[in-house]
Amino acid sequence: MADIKKLAEEIVGLTLLEAQELKTILKDEYGIEPAAGGAVMVAGAAGGDAGGAAEEKDEFDVILKSAGDKKINVIKEVRAITGLGLKEAKDLVEAGGKAVKEGATKAEAEEIKTKLEEAGAEIELK
Repeated sequence: MADIKKLAEEIVGLTLLEAQELKTILKDEYGIEPAAGGAVMVAGAAGGDAGGAAEEKDEFDVILKSAGDKKINVIKEVRAITGLGLKEAKDLVEAGGKAVKEGATKAEAEEIKTKLEEAGAEIELK
């Protein structure tokens, strides 16, 4: 049997792009559909309190809808925000509809949204 603690540490240490790839593999190859909202394993085991729908939302996903006409500036901002390498950031920006940051606080999400919109991107908060 696998060392569960080690596996959990590896999952928590995934980059955003790696977590997205893991989600795709789990869905396509094993038929496992992660929870709605696209919050992949980044939020991890902190969940469990899904009954708070009536409360004000305190975690947001920053979704890059499109890079606009200043794609290079958007790639630079995505790299600064996520810590991704150039290729990974470029892939994320070109794919569109991907989460730049998941589980961000309202203030952090608004700050990221502002930075990316100033760079020319179209952003959505979920």
